[in-house]
Amino acid sequence: MIHQVTVTLAGFRSVFQKQGLFWALLCVLLFPACETRKTPSAPTSAVHTVTDDLGRQLTLPRQPRRVMALTPSLTEMLFAVADTASIVGRTQNCDYPAAALTKPVVNNYPMDYERLLSLKPDVVFATDGIISMEVAAQVQKLGIPVYFQTYDSVADILRGIRDLGFLLQREEKANALADSLQARLHQLAIDSSRSARPRVLAITWRDPIYVFGRNTLFTDKLRYAGGQNAVTETFAQPYPALTREYILKMNPEVIIGGDFEKMDKTFFSLYPELRRVDAYRHKRIFEVTDDLMSRPSPRVVEGIAELKAVLR
Repeated sequence: MIHQVTVTLAGFRSVFQKQGLFWALLCVLLFPACETRKTPSAPTSAVHTVTDDLGRQLTLPRQPRRVMALTPSLTEMLFAVADTASIVGRTQNCDYPAAALTKPVVNNYPMDYERLLSLKPDVVFATDGIISMEVAAQVQKLGIPVYFQTYDSVADILRGIRDLGFLLQREEKANALADSLQARLHQLAIDSSRSARPRVLAITWRDPIYVFGRNTLFTDKLRYAGGQNAVTETFAQPYPALTREYILKMNPEVIIGGDFEKMDKTFFSLYPELRRVDAYRHKRIFEVTDDLMSRPSPRVVEGIAELKAVLR
């Protein structure tokens, strides 16, 4: 066997030596270890560290299989972006889209920790200002990460949609949705720039009178809709309680909170002196869809369009 190899090599030498291939071939035949060995790639970690909108660092699965939102707006976002089969539950207030009603219910006020744990979510999503840090801490003690989003502007909603796409490995769908909403918002803003901007007071509670403050998402929605918040002062609370004297002084041109007839029999019967404001005198008092007004969800453009329609 050794002799046969020697003869063969001699023959190969005469054929290939001029081409400089002999030693390369010899290496291949006799020294397999000369082959370049590929270094195995390091396996991709199944988890990664992310930072939520509150600056909290969390360790999440790279591709969560079981997810849930603790607020209605984020439930809407999940159904718009996530694989709906991965959504394991909803809260008692999560009523949109209709498919959400088929999911198991977890009470979030007070939080039903046992029920939440039984659904085994990989991560739950929460909105700052609705879910407290104390509740989030208790949920995380159960081994369930809580990812917070915050929304101070309409742009934050679009960013939140894109962030969910990244976290759920659904970036293509999330980006397409956000791009579509951005295009519609751009057109609304162009249309609104051509008209006067009435002062709008949006009432959230009647006794005492609570309103959407200046430092709320509503102010930015009004900008797209062609109005301006009648509340120009920034209060400590996003939804401040206002006195009748304060409202008379601001003299809103439009009031959002209910249709005129209903408000005349209820709100203005309770506060008859407010009939002196421009909104009452010109009957510019309107009812809009509560969910569209209050939820920072993918339906934000619908809410702005509804506001725009009543401000014309």
